[in-house]
Amino acid sequence: MREIRSDREVLEEISHKFQIYGELLHAEVCKIGHINETYIAAYYQAGTRVRYIHQRINTDVFKNPDHVMENVMRVTKHIRDTLRKKQIKEVTRRTLTLVPTRDGLPYYRDCYDNCWRTYFLIEDTRTYDVVKNERQAYQAGKAFGEFQNYLINLKGNRLYDTIPNFHNTPLRLETLYKAIEEDKFNRAAGVKREINFIKKHEAIAPILIRGLKDGSIPERITHNDTKFNNVMMDVKTDEAMCVIDLDTVMPGTVLYDFGDMVRTTTSSTTEDELNLSKVKARTSMFQSLAKGYVENAGSFLTPKEKSLLTFAGKLITYTIAIRFLTDYLSGDVYFRVHRPFHNLDRCRTQLKLVESLERKEDEFQKFVDLL
Repeated sequence: MREIRSDREVLEEISHKFQIYGELLHAEVCKIGHINETYIAAYYQAGTRVRYIHQRINTDVFKNPDHVMENVMRVTKHIRDTLRKKQIKEVTRRTLTLVPTRDGLPYYRDCYDNCWRTYFLIEDTRTYDVVKNERQAYQAGKAFGEFQNYLINLKGNRLYDTIPNFHNTPLRLETLYKAIEEDKFNRAAGVKREINFIKKHEAIAPILIRGLKDGSIPERITHNDTKFNNVMMDVKTDEAMCVIDLDTVMPGTVLYDFGDMVRTTTSSTTEDELNLSKVKARTSMFQSLAKGYVENAGSFLTPKEKSLLTFAGKLITYTIAIRFLTDYLSGDVYFRVHRPFHNLDRCRTQLKLVESLERKEDEFQKFVDLL
């Protein structure tokens, strides 16, 4: 039987495996993200208090942590080198910095086969679940546009696909329909309206995948999880400092990245809002987001990519709704849930946002075309 240990005991062990030299003062669970288990830990080190992020990689989702960590190491090193060449200040606040193990490795595998990694905590920053103002939306677009731009010239072999077919909407549809057919938890009868909405929009599912396959949409290095809360903002200035959560950085299309920015930055609510009357895409937020993004990514965007930016917001929101509904029907096995029906609530919020984005699609794209 596996020994039951407290978080403190686990982190005491972990702290001795990385190149951290000091006494663990305290640690707390960081309740962000749906996938990995994250702790903020404070240490007394050489007379001062230093904080780190300890994270247990979810190997049920990321089945090859070697590939994940190689991608993370290559990307963070390249960005760090690029920032230094540009003589940009505060480099260690503008990209994640891994702390190696005492054996010089990027992560530690414990006796229970858990994979742990450690980052320096970027101080005096915070994340937001919902955009507060147009400046924040602009900064989010700027941050991800810069991130993609920095990686345009990454040398070496193609990055690993850490989750193959991650944004493959047709494949996500197949998985959903299989979950509906199997209905292992007898939940399908209660979601007929959601299923019908998804079926009515099937025609949009293959558009970006088809473009990647025929070459009309270029494959680039992309983040693939560009939620607004994956941008760390300076607590005093609201300047975007660092893009985080790099496990899904891999080859893809920038359109999915911009689409997920639209989904999480233009929405007036969190992604699990219960009051659907509040859910809508805000024009001013979209315009600020698009301006920040195109100003920093426009140098490499093709006309085809630019023409599909607004459509991508609708498509990725639709795709995420499919994933939430699939997980709900499958017993909530992928996304971490905090209440009954949580994944269903998330799905319904996304579908309501799809409706709002559809109504504003032409208006939004006309704005993008002028940038």
